Formats: sequence, structure tokens, C-alpha cells
Amino acid sequence: MNKIESSFLNKNQFGEDFLWGVSTAAFQIEGAHDSDGKGSSIWDVFTSQKGKIKNGHHALTACDFYNTYQDDINLINELNIPNFRFSISWPRIMPTGVHPINQAGIDYYNKIIDSLLASGIEPWITLYHWDLPHALEVKGGWTNRESVSWFSDYVEVCIQYFGDRVKNWMVINEPSVFTGAGYFLGIHAPGRKGITNYLKAMHHVTLATAAGAKIIRERIPNANIGTTFSCTHIEPATDSAKDIEAAKRVDTLLNRTFIEPILGMGYPQKDLSVLKKLNNYIAPEDLDNLAFDFDFIGLQCYTREVVKSSILTPYIGAELVSAEKRNVISTDMGWEVYPPAMYHILKKFNEYDNIKKIIITENGAAFPDIVKNGKVHDIKRTHFIQDNLEQILKAKNDGLNVDGYFVWSLTDNFEWAEGYNARFGLIHVDFETQKRTIKNSGLWFKDFLS
Repeated sequence: MNKIESSFLNKNQFGEDFLWGVSTAAFQIEGAHDSDGKGSSIWDVFTSQKGKIKNGHHALTACDFYNTYQDDINLINELNIPNFRFSISWPRIMPTGVHPINQAGIDYYNKIIDSLLASGIEPWITLYHWDLPHALEVKGGWTNRESVSWFSDYVEVCIQYFGDRVKNWMVINEPSVFTGAGYFLGIHAPGRKGITNYLKAMHHVTLATAAGAKIIRERIPNANIGTTFSCTHIEPATDSAKDIEAAKRVDTLLNRTFIEPILGMGYPQKDLSVLKKLNNYIAPEDLDNLAFDFDFIGLQCYTREVVKSSILTPYIGAELVSAEKRNVISTDMGWEVYPPAMYHILKKFNEYDNIKKIIITENGAAFPDIVKNGKVHDIKRTHFIQDNLEQILKAKNDGLNVDGYFVWSLTDNFEWAEGYNARFGLIHVDFETQKRTIKNSGLWFKDFLS
């Protein structure tokens, strides 16, 4: 008997109020890059540049969700998934990032919301999932302090047109990833590099997160407001003092730098000295505007990283020891398969006193998937989800705060710099024909939720 048949997991073990869902992002699924008045995003521009995306892939069509959203919503319904997380494309509703609005974009998201509600599926909107309007990037993007005002105006528009039916909101997705990869390393859009770009973007994004949340609270007092953070369990490569200190610095960078100011604790400058350079960009009034009392915090955990000291790495003096070098099982992203990371992350974030609720807003794995005789036998993904749910249940049984789980992702999609090479979906997509095939992991999740 295999693990799928013998798994002790039962939805009821998590409690009646535990939230179950699936997550997506606009740029990764919608396609229709210039349809109906949509403006260019930084990712539209970035993917058009040679050598930026693996195999030269682009997202001009992606999963064509813009045109096939009803079919995919029907699939969500078929899989018994009660909550659907999706993002609004800022340049689709505000092509230049500022007024005027594009009514066709507003109409599109209204159709999605209405269709979800008609199907008994609760919409969870992410306001910013990385697709900044290119017109704003020309003005400096997130390195420009005005970005806080631009984002605030955009949030106002979303609340005005969608807030009458949507009660669950996530303000900004994984700020550490899109600022680090996009404004420091240059491997994601907009492709900027350097510590100055990174620190400016970091601070302005944090200010924008709190500003956006305050607008939602003011306009929809009973809204359920959260924001999401990428979290990685960090361990030192050895017990040496140097490796332990290096791991502490990496943990500070990846897991603490963005959430602690939001919680009113300020930036963790004491444990990562490069963050003291932020003081060059912090205005006196900023300290009162960084924090917000969120209804929930979304955590997105996929793996652990093992860290060793490295005097050659600027600012953090540390480097990651890859899964390949450690000869451990990994996914198509090169991430170690290590389910206990989920428990460790939940335990870590439960140590903060002022987090009301924690929801796992992304978790999943990329493996090579092949359609054979109309089926996809993705047993590794099913095991991955089961093993992570076991860790969540263990955390819940140990009294830790965790209130929901969203799988990444509904369908295979455009996986940023990886293009279409990394498949995370519960549903397989043939990107030539757009044919959908529910994978065995999706069928398992359907049965689990029934």
C-alpha cells in the first residue's frame, strides 16, 4: 500500500474553520499581454529581452486565463477547492500606473469575482504580485519614494470597484523576493542591481504595504486584510561559530527584514549591519507609517537552505550550500525537499506576539510531469503536499497558530525566470494547445477536500 492510500490525513483533523485554497498570479497565467487596453508591465519588458528567461520563454499567452477563466473556475469547483487566490494586474486596470483607469480591465476582474461567487468559491485578491506598470519603472519604480503614492492610488481603485464583493485581501506578495531578485541581483524584472536600488525599494515597498492596508481598513472596515512573505528555514552548514553567525545573518535577511517593521519592531539592523544604510532613506515620519495591525500574515514556505560563512560575499558574509552539493532530493527548481522546514517556519513566526493569524498562502513543488494516456502520475508532488500537511497538522496539534493552506498552484504556469520549465500545477497545461489535464495530485486534493 503506498503513501497516498495509507495517509492518515483527514481534512477534519485541521478543524472546521481551517481554510483550504489554491493560489495563482496574474502575470503567470493571464497572457493577453496587450489586450483590451492593458499597459506594459516590467515583466512584459523583461521577458522581451534576450537571455533573461530560460529557453527564451515569454508570457504573451501564458495559460490564456484571460480568455479561459471560466473553464479554470469550473476546474476549481470540480476539485472542491473553496478559496481561490489570484492577483490583480496593475497595468491592466491602470495602463500607465496612474489615472485614468482602463474600464475593460475593471470589467474583466469583476467577471472573475462574480463567476467565483456564483460558483461558491471565495475570492482572495493579491493587490501586487510583481507586475509593476512599466511606465512607473521609467520613473524609478520602487526606488522612487512616490511609489508609495502610486500604489495607494491603485489600491483605492481596486477597493472602489471590487470591495463590495471581496472581503479577503493580500496587499503585497513576497517583498523580499521581488526586491532582492529585481533590484539587487537583477535576475528578475526590472533587472536593476546594487545595494542602493535594493534598500530604497525595500523601504518604499514596506511603506506601501502599510499604506495599502490602511486604505483597505478605512474603506472596508470588516475586510480580512493580510500580506504575504516568503520564508525559508535556515540552518548552518556546521556547528562552527562562523557558520552559525552566517546562518543568523541570512535568516535575518530572508525571514525578518520585511515582517518586523510591519509588526512595529523596526528593521533588524542590529543583526544585519548593512540594513543601517536604510537610515539614509528613512524620513522622520516613516517610523510611524511602517506598521499595520494585519488580520493575518501569509507565509510561503517551500524548502530549507543550509548556509556557510563566506568572506567573499558582500554585505552578508555567507553563501548557500546548494541541494545538489549536499546530494539531497530536490525539485526542478533545485530546492531541497525538506517538509520539516514548514514546522520550523511556523514555530519561528509563532514567536512574534502580534501576529493574529497565520495562513500558508503558498506551498508546492515543481517536478517533471508527463501526460500519458490522459493522466499525469505526479506521485512526488502528492507526497510533497501530504508531507507538508503532516507538518502543519503537527504544528497545529502542538498549539501553534496556523489557520489555512493554499497550494501553489492551480495550473502549470509561467514560472518567472524559469519560464515554462518548472511545473507547479495541480493541473497540467499543454502550452501549445492550452489543454488542461488534472494531475493525480489534483485528484488526491479533490478527494481530501470532499
